[in-house]
Amino acid sequence: MKLKTMTMKKYLLLAAAGFTFLFGSCTKETKEIASASLSSTEKNEAIGTAKFYALADGKIKMDLELNFAEKADSTVAVHFHEHGDCGNMGENTHGHWNPTNEPHGKWDSANYHSGDIGNIKLDSKGHATLSVTTDRWNTNSSDVKNIIGRGIIVHGGTDDYTTQPTGNSGPRVGCGVIEAVK
Repeated sequence: MKLKTMTMKKYLLLAAAGFTFLFGSCTKETKEIASASLSSTEKNEAIGTAKFYALADGKIKMDLELNFAEKADSTVAVHFHEHGDCGNMGENTHGHWNPTNEPHGKWDSANYHSGDIGNIKLDSKGHATLSVTTDRWNTNSSDVKNIIGRGIIVHGGTDDYTTQPTGNSGPRVGCGVIEAVK
């Protein structure tokens, strides 16, 4: 009986350790590290959010959600821009954020840079979501790949993925600033 009790205790202890590891690793898998609230450049109305998560493998995941009724049933381009200043109808963000000096293009193709997010199709209500996971971004203040303080621009048109350096994406109709989550 004593041997059976000791064996049972070992199994229970192993099961508890396994559950602790399993659920402990799930909670550490993603941690929100940054976010941006996006507003229209014309009316300064909320049009969406971008949330950034640190993943267990060292990559960053961005979940972008747009709710932009004025652009319903259209496709818009989204890019990261150099500066986190949405003044002057988004023009104060300056050009695309391109820390590695690569050509403009379509995300995850042969030629693209870290600020090339791409085109997003909005539905009949102006809603759309996009997730991007990459090791091209981080939040280390001394690193060239740091996204904190960058602008996110929603353009009024689509990115043609070839015109340098902008993709001929049209006017800046939405803007937000990536800020660290405290």
